[in-house]
Amino acid sequence: MRVALSLLSLALLAACSEPTQTTSPEQTPPLPVVEAQEAQGWPHGYMAAVANPYATEAAVTMLQQGGHAVDAAIAAHAVLGLVEPESSGIGGGGFFVVYEQDTQSVRFLDGRETAPAGATADMFMRENTEMGFLDAWQSGHAVGVPGAIALYKLAHDTYGKLPWHTLFEPAITLASEGFVVSAKMAGYLPQMAQISRLDENPGSAQYFYPNGQPLQAGSTLRNPEYANTLQRVADEGPSAFYSGEIAQAMAAAAQAGPDRGTMTVADIEAYTAVERDAICGPWRDLTICSATPPSSGAMQIMLANLYDELVPENPTQAQRITAFVDAQRMSYADRDYYFGDPDHVEVPLEQLLDPRYIESRAANPTPPGDTPSHGDPAAVLNQDSVAIWAQDSTNEAAGTTHFSIVDSEGNAVSSTMTVESPFGSGRWAAGFVLNNEMTDFARGFDADTPEPANMIRPGARPRSSMSPTIILDSDSELYMVTGSPGGNSIPAYTAKTVMGIVDWGMSVQEAVNFPNIIARGDTVRVEIGREPGQSLADQLNAIGYNVQEVDGENSGLHVILVTEDGLIGAADPRREGTVMSGSVTQ
Repeated sequence: MRVALSLLSLALLAACSEPTQTTSPEQTPPLPVVEAQEAQGWPHGYMAAVANPYATEAAVTMLQQGGHAVDAAIAAHAVLGLVEPESSGIGGGGFFVVYEQDTQSVRFLDGRETAPAGATADMFMRENTEMGFLDAWQSGHAVGVPGAIALYKLAHDTYGKLPWHTLFEPAITLASEGFVVSAKMAGYLPQMAQISRLDENPGSAQYFYPNGQPLQAGSTLRNPEYANTLQRVADEGPSAFYSGEIAQAMAAAAQAGPDRGTMTVADIEAYTAVERDAICGPWRDLTICSATPPSSGAMQIMLANLYDELVPENPTQAQRITAFVDAQRMSYADRDYYFGDPDHVEVPLEQLLDPRYIESRAANPTPPGDTPSHGDPAAVLNQDSVAIWAQDSTNEAAGTTHFSIVDSEGNAVSSTMTVESPFGSGRWAAGFVLNNEMTDFARGFDADTPEPANMIRPGARPRSSMSPTIILDSDSELYMVTGSPGGNSIPAYTAKTVMGIVDWGMSVQEAVNFPNIIARGDTVRVEIGREPGQSLADQLNAIGYNVQEVDGENSGLHVILVTEDGLIGAADPRREGTVMSGSVTQ
C-alpha cells in the first residue's frame, strides 16, 4: 500500500595466493589499509572494491583465474543484481571505463538504457502538470530498455580472457543455492511498501514480501528465476535476453497498468551498447579520464580545474573547502544546462573544458547566497553559441552501485551501474526488477518554450550523474580508480576522493570517510553525521551559503590507489562494500 512520503525517506582456478579481505559495514570503524601482494609482471597484484561481499568474492574468483578486470566486473555485477537489487541489476544499465595497461589507453563503454520508440516528451505530463515523482517512478513509462547484458557482451568481446559462461557461474550458484539477505536490502523493504508498488506488483510482491511480510536481514533467499535467466544468457548469449521469452516478459511488465508504458519487444531487440571516446583532461601532473555524455564524468575534469583556479596560494583547509563548493556550483550549473545524449544534442565538452573558459568562469563565482547559473563558453571563446536550451533540474534518485577493479596485469575497470531509484520501477520480469531510468530525463514539458538538452526523445539515453573515473600519472600509468553511486550527488562524492587524496593530504580511507559536501543549485548539503561535518557546515553557513545539514549521505565510494608499495583500496563505510586483494602466481 502506498502513502505519500518524502523522497528523503528513500535515502535510507589458477594457483594463487589467498586473497586478503576487509569489510566496511555501516557500524564498523574505518577500514585498515588493504594492500595487494606482489606478482610477476605488473608488480602490484589484483584488487576488487565492490559494494557487497558476495560480489567482491565473485570478482576475485575471476581474477584468481587470470581473468581481465572486465571479466571480474561482469561477474561482480551479475551477483550484485541478485544480492543488491535495490541498487542495480540486469534490468538496468550503466557504464564501464576501462584502462588497458599494455596500450596505456582508456575507453568508455556505454550501456545506458534507451527510451522506447513510443516515448514522448510529454509522457510524464497530466493536464499540463508534471506528474509527481512517486507516480512517475512507479509507472510503466519509467521503464527504459535495459543495457547491462549488452554492455557485458561489448566489454567481453573487447577485453575478456575467460569464457563467457564462466562469468555467470557465481551468480547462478548463489541464486540457485541461496544467499543471506543483507541489512541494506532488508532495510529498504518496509519503507518501499509504504511509497511504492514493490509489495503489490506480480513477482516482486512474492519475492520481497513472502507471506505478505518483508524479507528479514539474515534470512536465506533463493531466486531460481534469476538463475534460469542467467543460465540462458550464459549458454545462448545476449540474444536470450533481448528476444524471446525474457524480452516478452520485460515488455509485458512495462506495459502493465497502472500508467502503462510503451516498451515493446521490438524496442528491446533493437538495443545496442556503444563504445564512446573517454573524456580525458589534464589536472596538475595527472590525467583525469571518465565517461562522456550521457554520463557526467566530464564534471570531474571541469571541477578539478575550477578548484585550482579558485583556491588561493598556501590555502587553509577552510579555503580549500570553499573553493571545492564554488567549483561544484559552477560545474553542476553547466552540466545541468548542456549535458544530454550526444547522439541527439550537441554537448560542447571541448569548450566547457577549455582553460580559457575555466579561467573566465572562476573569475566570476556566484555569490554564496545566490543560485548559480550556467555560463556560455562560446562567448568567451568567440564561437557560435549552443546555449539554446531550457533550464533543467532533473532529479536522479540514488538507487545505484559502483565498483573499482584492478587485475593482475594492471588493467582496470571503474564501473557505475544502476536501476535508477531503489528497486527501479518495482516491475518484475524473469527474476529481476526493471529500471525506472526514464525519470532521469527532464519530465516537465512545455511546447511553447525551448527544449531542455535532456528532453525525452525516442531512442535517446537519459543524462546520468554517474561518473566512473580513472586517473593516470604523468607517465600515463594507472594512478587511481574511483566512483560512487548517489544520484545527482555522484560527481561531488567522486570529486571528494580525488581532492582528498591528491590535495587535502588524506589517506584513501580518510578521503572516503570524509563528510560529503554537495553544492548543486541554491543549497550546499553537508553531512554533519561525520566529523568534521558540523564545523564545515558552520563555516559555510557563516560565509553566507544556504547550508542544508544532513545526518547521513548515500555515497558508496570504492577507490583503489596505486602506490610504489602496492595497491591501497577503500570501501565506503556508509554501505556494505568490501575490498579484496591478492596475486596470481604462474
